[in-house]
Amino acid sequence: MKLKILVTAGDGIGPEVTREAVAVLNEVAALSGHTMEIAEARIGGVAIVKDGNPLPQATIDAALDSDAVLLGAVGGNEFNSLAPDKRPEAGLLGLRSALGGFANLRPAFAFKELAVNSPLRPEIVDGADILFVRELLGGLYFGQPRAWDRAKGEAWNTMRYTRDEVVRVARIAFQLAQKRGKKLTSVDKANVLEVSQLWRATVTEIAAEFPDVTLEHQYVDAMSMHLMNRPRDFDVVLTENLFGDILTDESAVITGSLGMLPSATLGGKVNFYEPVHGSAPDIAGKGLANPLGAIMSGALLLRYSGGLEKEAKVIEASVRKVLEQGFRTTDLVRGDKTGLTVLSTTAMGVKVRETVKTLLA
Repeated sequence: MKLKILVTAGDGIGPEVTREAVAVLNEVAALSGHTMEIAEARIGGVAIVKDGNPLPQATIDAALDSDAVLLGAVGGNEFNSLAPDKRPEAGLLGLRSALGGFANLRPAFAFKELAVNSPLRPEIVDGADILFVRELLGGLYFGQPRAWDRAKGEAWNTMRYTRDEVVRVARIAFQLAQKRGKKLTSVDKANVLEVSQLWRATVTEIAAEFPDVTLEHQYVDAMSMHLMNRPRDFDVVLTENLFGDILTDESAVITGSLGMLPSATLGGKVNFYEPVHGSAPDIAGKGLANPLGAIMSGALLLRYSGGLEKEAKVIEASVRKVLEQGFRTTDLVRGDKTGLTVLSTTAMGVKVRETVKTLLA
């Protein structure tokens, strides 16, 4: 198997965490007889500085010529005064649009070793294993018209979905539910929003194609509460773009840290992988970033773009093993540190690679 991967490390801690993810991928390749051809391109703030554009055409071209794209993170405080279409985040949205991926998979599962990190009681969070499927190319983030009229002191965004956009992401969510617990929860705000009424009606319609999957609907405000008091009741959760962005960040309380959340974006010309966390400029360059979300995003890359299920599971098992052995980055330490060893970003990556080597051997 040969995989051509484009790495867009981006800003802040992005280069630090992607470096460790790439090192793990190369370790897996060397031990398994696969080939990882890695190229790099700029996106976000670093591209603004060097290219005058958060998404250079060269990056788009390189991405479309790859088998998969691995992103670190984008953003920085120095760009906050720029217009929305000039900021680093515009580069990320533009790349998602160029690649065409519309189904963003965000797994959130409880690590028993990190139970102390969660504000939830162990009996609530233990065993929780949720796969969020977030629609990624519609809703408020892409709807038109949108503007900020500074002179008038007003701004507006448009939440817009078509039936076809809902159909395609719903089918992926139902297919994933068939392979898991055969339960799907669709999240909307259909008691207020016409867009959500379309969403609910369409998801209900598609459910008829999957009679073996149980469908339930939840309002987004209720769902935000249920994630805190009964996360084990959910399996696959389907959401539109904005709701999915918020709910998946909230789900970090299940894993113990935002740094533990990976993601995969499917359905387009080239699949796209990234940790859920942001660029965290306050800790960039200090060796404090947690690379495990990026490393597990690499595992998803092997699973969905390479069809390498065994190797993906080895990476995920290695992350668990390292945690079982008491190794942590600073974001994973709460309260009593007895029996724990706090590692830098690089040292954590080394521990995962060592464990990968042991398991694959």
